[in-house]
Amino acid sequence: MLPIAVDAMGGDRAPGEILAAAHQAAAQGIPIVLVGPSGLDGIGELPLIEASEVIEMDDDPAQGVRRKKDSTLVRAAEAVRDGRASAMISAGNTGATMASALLRMGRIKGVSRPAIATPLPIPGHAPNILLDAGANAEVQAEWLVQFAQMGSVYARHRFGVERPKVGLLSIGEEPGKGDTLRKEAYELLAVAPNIDFVGNVEGRDMLLKTADVIVTDGFTGNVVLKTLEGGVKVVMKAILEAFTSDPAYEPHFQALLPALLPLVEQMSPDTYGGAVLLGVDGVCVISHGSSNATAMLNGIKVAQEMVERGVVAELRAAIGAGTDSAGPTAD
Repeated sequence: MLPIAVDAMGGDRAPGEILAAAHQAAAQGIPIVLVGPSGLDGIGELPLIEASEVIEMDDDPAQGVRRKKDSTLVRAAEAVRDGRASAMISAGNTGATMASALLRMGRIKGVSRPAIATPLPIPGHAPNILLDAGANAEVQAEWLVQFAQMGSVYARHRFGVERPKVGLLSIGEEPGKGDTLRKEAYELLAVAPNIDFVGNVEGRDMLLKTADVIVTDGFTGNVVLKTLEGGVKVVMKAILEAFTSDPAYEPHFQALLPALLPLVEQMSPDTYGGAVLLGVDGVCVISHGSSNATAMLNGIKVAQEMVERGVVAELRAAIGAGTDSAGPTAD
């Protein structure tokens, strides 16, 4: 496999945590190429693609990509485009990561807009896939059908969901609920081939197995994602504080710890490493800006899985040729 291009300067904890993850990945046999400035400390024997500029978190994404042509994000995307890397990953400016991938790699033929696919942890089950989680604040109904197709391919080939159920996020289960966009999308999804559409789902269904793939516009999806992340953190913190609030609880806490730790790990965003930008003609993983070494290592593994399982080729077939790659037709 070609190496995975790791943006060494992206994220709040760069370059230290990023380099730590890159070294751990390399030690596990994953080929890595760093993208960063000449003379970057701590790279060891890892290869480096030199880039003299960094698109900062507060930079305008599109302007940053156009003006900083020697930025780490642009050079990482070019490495994938030019066949020097199999995938790219960054915990930097999300908008600039998307713009770099889109402008340098291009879209898969037939894709109207790429979408960010984010796994939502479901205890005891494969994650649900939420898309779009922030790439497109405003969408058209036809795009949501493509999001459903791409999300179905992703759920099948990354998480092994044989027949992904697709739900449309709305304010009620009934077909007539929602705004004009949701009503139009419902009609299109109901007759779309190669999609197992189960109808509308609500916010309460995000962490339930009502649907495996949940589609919405990027504005709503990002608000939902951040709300879930914040809610899970608050609940986890409250549980920990409750267990440690009285010394008498300590034996019970220790007894429950073996059962709680796997749940905490499964619900942590760090476990999933990042979201995938579906629809660009290459593998692009977008990690959280606050990613630590664990999150980045898991994100690198996501990129590796995407490459090894040929997800981009499956998306190309599903969107470009309208084959059965998006999943079985609903009964």
